[in-house]
Amino acid sequence: MPFASRRAKLEISDEDVTWLTQLAQSRSEAAGRVQRAEILRRYYRGETVSSIAAALRTNRPKVERCISKALQLGVRMALQDLPGRGRPPSLSAEARAWVVSLACQKPKELGYAQELWTTRLLAKHVRRHCVEAGHLSLQHLSRGTVSKILRANQVQPHKIRYYLERRDPDFDAKMQQVLHVYRKVELWRTTGAPSELVAVLSYDEKPGIQAIENTVADLPPVPGKQVSVGRDYEYIRHGTLSLLAGIDLLSGEILGLVRERHRSAEFIEFLRMADAHYPPQARIRMVLDNHSAHISRETRSYLATVPNRFEFTFTPKHGSWLNLIESFFGKMAKTLLRGMRVASKDELQARIEMYLREVNEEPVVFRWKYKLETLSVV
Repeated sequence: MPFASRRAKLEISDEDVTWLTQLAQSRSEAAGRVQRAEILRRYYRGETVSSIAAALRTNRPKVERCISKALQLGVRMALQDLPGRGRPPSLSAEARAWVVSLACQKPKELGYAQELWTTRLLAKHVRRHCVEAGHLSLQHLSRGTVSKILRANQVQPHKIRYYLERRDPDFDAKMQQVLHVYRKVELWRTTGAPSELVAVLSYDEKPGIQAIENTVADLPPVPGKQVSVGRDYEYIRHGTLSLLAGIDLLSGEILGLVRERHRSAEFIEFLRMADAHYPPQARIRMVLDNHSAHISRETRSYLATVPNRFEFTFTPKHGSWLNLIESFFGKMAKTLLRGMRVASKDELQARIEMYLREVNEEPVVFRWKYKLETLSVV
């Protein structure tokens, strides 16, 4: 294929041809360098500027600039950007820092109704106040430039990342008490529990379990037609129930009550069930949170009738993740409650109780491992 008369033939060594070929096929080089290498390789083989531009889905001027640069400065220099290329930055470091400082404040603190910034609102605020702040270069700031400034400084004022503040000054001490309970349970599994202690329960309530009914029956999967269960979007609410449950950390057995509410009366009912479930005169240790029902006057009055029967170890405030029963609740939510539809709260209660019986047929022992190796048995 003949070369255009206005453009010279590209003469390169065999070594450079090999280098260009390897670079054009590279997956780790910058995309711009790979494209330029392919342009020069195709031009060296005799392809026209138009065919190169079409094959690489780019424009003729870009191909021509690359070829001209190679003819003038050599193949290897043609793949690099010349010094000083591009427009000098129009925004000073101080102006960019001012934009970032604004982004680190809430819009409501600056007189807006919004809680979080959007790039549009932030750009508008910058353009409105940049002159009085002494940053004249920001008078025409766009949303795109705002995004680039924030991204370069790793600031995302439009997003919220939740965390949990430790509000319990005795968090670490209480956590140690809970972990010591788990450490002793691990020891008792291998050596046997002492005679005066028959059970260690991890206890909590799971409130708000919804009794939801379908308006029409689900459609079953049909091979080759419908791969999943079909369900109408509308539903009927029948209210909620609460599950009061404790998992025996030595055996994995679940003790549970399904009730309308989880007040002191229901908690006392659970304690009575645990008292009847285990042999008399034996100590029952429970790990539980600081719910008011667990330390109410009614609860303490009942505990006074069974002295030395129960021993409570409370998790710290906002430390529910330390309670092993939460692992069971999570498993239950995924295997039983997800997608459950019932005709009434009575049916919901019956199915939860059936699930507990099925779990107890093959109980799973939940084990705690986090930081146990750092503890000594006391």
